[in-house]
Amino acid sequence: MKLSYLSETLIGSEIVKLGGEIRERIRKGERIYNFTVGDFDPKIFPIPKELEDDIIDAYRQHFTNYPPGEGSLELREAVSKFSKAYQGLEYSSDEILIASGGRPLIYALFRAIVDKGDKVIYAVPSWNNNHYVHFVEGEHIVLEAKAENAFMPTADDIRPYVKDACFLALCSPQNPTGTTFRKEELAAICEMIVEENNRRSEGEKKLYVMFDQMYWHLTYNGIEHYDPVSLNPAMRPYTIYIDAISKCFAATGVRVGWSLGPAAVLNKMKAILSHVGAWAPMPEQKGLTKYLGETEKVNTYLTHFKSELEERLRRIYEGFIQLKAEGFAVDAVAPEAAIYLTIKIDLAGKRVKEGKALETQADVTSYLLQQASLAVVPFYAFGAPKTSPWYRLSVGTCKKEEIDEVLEKLRTALKELS
Repeated sequence: MKLSYLSETLIGSEIVKLGGEIRERIRKGERIYNFTVGDFDPKIFPIPKELEDDIIDAYRQHFTNYPPGEGSLELREAVSKFSKAYQGLEYSSDEILIASGGRPLIYALFRAIVDKGDKVIYAVPSWNNNHYVHFVEGEHIVLEAKAENAFMPTADDIRPYVKDACFLALCSPQNPTGTTFRKEELAAICEMIVEENNRRSEGEKKLYVMFDQMYWHLTYNGIEHYDPVSLNPAMRPYTIYIDAISKCFAATGVRVGWSLGPAAVLNKMKAILSHVGAWAPMPEQKGLTKYLGETEKVNTYLTHFKSELEERLRRIYEGFIQLKAEGFAVDAVAPEAAIYLTIKIDLAGKRVKEGKALETQADVTSYLLQQASLAVVPFYAFGAPKTSPWYRLSVGTCKKEEIDEVLEKLRTALKELS
């Protein structure tokens, strides 16, 4: 059966596929420490109780009709106040678009800006940019971010390609690395974008920046979140933010996200989504409208939530650094933000005692699962080279009492190699 070129060539989400396979093995009784999908175990990290109650109340009041295509005015006004209070960003209700999470907004933004053959710049490892570029038949301009830069792209990395590009995808805090832009580096990128857009003629397509800040509330140990428009107000006409409640309130399944940006761009995104129907459900919009206004409850939730995430990230990081000190071929990047820890497990070429060698990084990933019951996502699932020894470890389902246990199992597995 012959289908469309897109359907024949599009690759499904590697992370979702891997997570599904792990969950199926767990369902069949295997004991696996699942650190794959960027999701939360609701038993460990429930959504805010007040938000849950507000949504349930909205259902009971029968707010079950179609929402406005751009999102309810009340929610857009609540998001406007929330963004100003917490981030200092001032966007009016007509500069805010609501959808069912960040994904449809990202898809709509790519569709609104990128034509077939247009150049799109993004760094790897990064989440799903390669697939969205494929969706719109753009030309991939792929930058390989370096470990010494905490896997964040720099202005020098980007500069050679800005002249002909129309779209730059940035994310901070970064998925999959849990690292962030430093103020000076993001400021340098913004200055470069403004200069490039000033160079372009009036009728020429501008270079737009998608700034995915889904995890920006979740920063640790004094790390500060920076964003383009706050650093450089001249970026406002070219910057479209992607944000949501998915991560900051452990509400991945509640499905409410928003974009902040120029009304002209958001209106085109709205038109695209009007044919997709990717609206946030009305009860969720009603419930969130009420909850975002309860500042004290929001602050209490975030303080506790961040503390619990940071403890898990720090303890696992310290465990990896201890293993490194013991001479094992592992490493980790100090946690800065999000729910992710960047770990390095450099075992390709090593041999299992009385067994075969781990020839590829895929063999290493399989060995970790079989011998340490450790499921993590290799960076090559995020566009990095197949030989990359780096992994994303997500703590959204991590039980604190299992941390020492999983580190000891990993130590035992590492000892079996030579």
